[in-house]
Amino acid sequence: MPAVRDSQNIYSETRSFSPAVKGFPDRIYVPNSGSGTVDVIDPHTYKVIDHFTVGRQPQHVTPSWDLKSLWVLNDLSDSLTRIDPATGKKGDTVSVKDPYNMYYTPDGKYAIVVAERVSRLEFRDPTTFALVESLSVPCRGVDHIDFSADGQFLVASCEFSGSLVKVDVVHRTVIGTLALGGAPAKPMAMTASMSRRMSPLDKRRAYDLKHSPTGSMPQDVKTSPDGRIYYVADMYANGVYMIDADKFTSLGFIPTGEGAHGLYPSRDAKLLYCSNRDEGTVSVISFATHKVVQTWTIPNGTPDMGGVSADGKVLWLSGRYSKEVYAIDTQSGKLLARIPVGKGPHGLCVYPQPGRYSLGHTGILR
Repeated sequence: MPAVRDSQNIYSETRSFSPAVKGFPDRIYVPNSGSGTVDVIDPHTYKVIDHFTVGRQPQHVTPSWDLKSLWVLNDLSDSLTRIDPATGKKGDTVSVKDPYNMYYTPDGKYAIVVAERVSRLEFRDPTTFALVESLSVPCRGVDHIDFSADGQFLVASCEFSGSLVKVDVVHRTVIGTLALGGAPAKPMAMTASMSRRMSPLDKRRAYDLKHSPTGSMPQDVKTSPDGRIYYVADMYANGVYMIDADKFTSLGFIPTGEGAHGLYPSRDAKLLYCSNRDEGTVSVISFATHKVVQTWTIPNGTPDMGGVSADGKVLWLSGRYSKEVYAIDTQSGKLLARIPVGKGPHGLCVYPQPGRYSLGHTGILR
């Protein structure tokens, strides 16, 4: 991992822009998984200013390691569609197997395609996306990643196994697994009449339990500013696990809200925003105290994935089951806007972002 100016804050380089993004317009890129489209929002007017078709089930919009391209991850089309962030326009499409998510090694040598449905991390050439090495992981539903402070290791969440895996990035080998959650839960047998009476939220929770009966459903992963802790949002446990980065053991649990899902550090790296998708809230966690210090409510909202504005003043989140995007004031927690978009908005990307290079996902910059 390239050195940072503050050894106690791995995010200390994300306060100024790289020359690589000079002149890029401020935009919010929203992949609509259910519509197979991308909506482009002007964050200053809160208006959708462009809309285009991509592949089937686009999951995330990911900045390239060199910050010069954005990639739409078309999971069920087995492809990536490029967006030129200088213009905001759609570019070429490249064939890549099962790109549910995508990250980059800190040195930029490899793109890591998270092939969820086939349980693999695929190390590919970051320019051509030619496969270099494929690593099978011993779990189901691998989906989100973050790296150790020195870049030697990564931790990935396994949604349907209720576990984490630790990977040696240099040697590209699995070196540890960690089960989360309590006693396994037994899925409820559901009749057609029961299903008709259930609310959409209850149906989603029943679906989660059926596919992850371990009492745990880990989602997003974020490293603490000092690099000592991995924070892991758990959608079924309704909170955030703290994992010792070196020992790879659990340090404790922070209750947040139903459906804890996305994790985003504040621009000053003092707070961690956690979207609680099933509850329609955002929990604000203090890195210093490991406690929830504020809770923001989005009425009838389903906040999922997103990012923080370059100035740190706005948290942008997709409304996964609400066909909308939320803009939230990070000082007051006030909902500034809810913007209609396509069906199933998921891993939206706020771009450009300050930082030297991208580690992937919806914009993990360092």
